[in-house]
Amino acid sequence: MTELLVARGLGIAFGGVVALKDFDLAVAEGDLLGLIGPNGAGKTTAFNLLTGVLRPDRGTIHFAGREITRARPERRALAGMTRTFQNIRLFDELTVLQNVMAGAHGRHGASTLAAVFGGPVLRRSEALIREKAEAVLARTGLAELAGQRADALSYGDRRRVEIARALAAEPRLLLLDEPAAGMNDREKAALSELVTRLNADDGLTIVLVEHNVRMVASLCRRLVVLHEGSVLAEGATERVLRQPEVVGVYLGRRRDHETRQGAGADASEGAGGGC
Repeated sequence: MTELLVARGLGIAFGGVVALKDFDLAVAEGDLLGLIGPNGAGKTTAFNLLTGVLRPDRGTIHFAGREITRARPERRALAGMTRTFQNIRLFDELTVLQNVMAGAHGRHGASTLAAVFGGPVLRRSEALIREKAEAVLARTGLAELAGQRADALSYGDRRRVEIARALAAEPRLLLLDEPAAGMNDREKAALSELVTRLNADDGLTIVLVEHNVRMVASLCRRLVVLHEGSVLAEGATERVLRQPEVVGVYLGRRRDHETRQGAGADASEGAGGGC
C-alpha cells in the first residue's frame, strides 16, 4: 500500500516538559488507524503537529510524497488533509448548510478578484460550493438539518456537522480528534457507522484519536498506543490490545482511580461515623 502520511522522529517540549518524543507514524492510503493512550499521553499534541497547529522542535512530516513539516494548516488542508477538534468549532450563527459550505470554500472558492467584482465566475463558484455541501450533508445524514442554525442542534449533531464540514474540503486524509466525546450510546453507534462507511465505501483514509478503547477496537484495523509522549506499541488492533504493556497502562490507571475512589469513600464514612 502507498504511504500517504509519514512522520519521523517528531518531538516537542513546552517549557522544558517533553510532550512528544521520537514519534513515528506511517499511514497507508485507505487505512483506518486509531491513536490511543491515557490522558496526557500526547495524542492531541501529535495531531496538532501533524496538522500544522504546532510546529515540531525536531522531526519531519511528509504527506502524499511532499514534506510539509513547516507548512501552515491551510496549506495542508489544500493538499488534502483535514481534521476535527476535541472542542467543537462551528459558526453558531450560521446554518448547517452554511457551515459545511465554509469547508468547501478553500478548494472551490472563487479568486479574490472574482469575489471583489462578482459576476458569473463568483455565481458559478457559489453554486458549486452549495452543490458540494448538499452532497456531503446527504452522505452524512444531515440533509434534513440543512436550514437549522448550528447553535440549535443537539451535541451529537454538532459533532456530525463538524465532520461534514471537514469532508466538504474533499480530503484524502481525515483526522478525527475525540469525535465521540460527550456522545450518548446511540450517537456513538451512528458515528461508528459513518466512519466505517467513509472508509470502506469511499476509500477515505482516517486517523482517529479516541479514549473509548472499545469503540476504537471495533473500528480500526491498526492501533498506535502513546504513553508519556512516546509510542508504547503499534500494529494490528487485536494484537496490540493483548500486549502486556498496553494492558498494564490501562488497567494500572483504572486501579489507581478505583483506589483513590475507595480511599475517598473510606474517609467519607469515617467522617460520618465521627459526627
